[in-house]
Amino acid sequence: MTLEYKSLGLMSGTSGDGVDASIIQSDGETRYNIIYNKYFQYNSNIFEKIHLLKDKILNSKDLKNTHNELQILEREITIFHAKVSQEVIQDSKQNIDLVGFHGQTIFHNSIEKISKQLGDAKLLYEFLKKPIIYNFRKNDLTNGGEGAPLAPIFHRLIVERHKIKLPLCILNIGGISNVTIIENLNLYDLKSEDIGPGNCLIDEWIRKNSKQKYDKNGELATQGKINKIIIEQVQELYLNRKKKYSKSLDIKDFDVSFARSLSLEDGTATLTEFTAKIIGSALIELLNKKKDLQWKILVCGGGRKNQTLLNKIKQNTSSDFLFKNIDDYNIDGDFIESQAFAYLAIRSYLNLPISFPKTTGCNKPCTGGEIIKN
Repeated sequence: MTLEYKSLGLMSGTSGDGVDASIIQSDGETRYNIIYNKYFQYNSNIFEKIHLLKDKILNSKDLKNTHNELQILEREITIFHAKVSQEVIQDSKQNIDLVGFHGQTIFHNSIEKISKQLGDAKLLYEFLKKPIIYNFRKNDLTNGGEGAPLAPIFHRLIVERHKIKLPLCILNIGGISNVTIIENLNLYDLKSEDIGPGNCLIDEWIRKNSKQKYDKNGELATQGKINKIIIEQVQELYLNRKKKYSKSLDIKDFDVSFARSLSLEDGTATLTEFTAKIIGSALIELLNKKKDLQWKILVCGGGRKNQTLLNKIKQNTSSDFLFKNIDDYNIDGDFIESQAFAYLAIRSYLNLPISFPKTTGCNKPCTGGEIIKN
């Protein structure tokens, strides 16, 4: 009988608002069972420090200039993850074999081969005394990949497990939007890439111009007027910049400065429209190459709750695409990433590949995270 592991996945996305924690049991290949999911919001101190530092770090030199601040924040974030882990283990009454510790991404630049996640794996180990798998992106970057996206092999497993009809595209709208394209279940045929902003521009605009953290349900966007002139200008700038990248993006590849002359509502409407146009055009470009196929698009991530954004994405794509919320398949769209890193931790522990040439652009299938254990 193949050995299975209970793995705790800890994921804090580019929105930097908190930690998703999931426990799964899996053999790291074809079997998995979800045991526990819970979200833990960062306190206001950590949240504010993350976004203040993100605003400061515009390039790799800024990582060095903010080294001391990053060290202090890294310790706070690690202690927060430790408390989360201890609560999850106690609450779930599970004996955990492994911990997949993604950490908080503070900077990602695939061209410079830098992906910086805040999180001290050695310190976390001292709290938990469980094997900690971390630094998931390093080996992929070293082997010619862009370090992202890393969830596609878990997306494939979800599709197989739930027997969802192919072909399909999983659209994950987090801070950044990415897609996994699945035409068959062969790992080597999986395709994925980041395709543009997700929530990052809208969230940043809301944070900087109001007391809210995001546009709940896209309500503010419906109250504003879209500035079409700004949309045309910034779309051209973005498309020129996108040519530098092929697979991965960082929220630093975008900024909201082009909307600074607008009101809160008009800025939200304009940024929502821009985001939808970028996502829509990317979906058409990637999926219309296979015009003979009927594409189903399963939407996950926090952005799936922004109905205004979803409606606009649909308006900017083909009427042949069938959009479905991934929750419609009895899959919790809030915890796919944390479950994915629990799964990737098991694969890393077993020395199995977590990224492939068509998912990250790496030269060969790459194993993943580093391991801290006794």
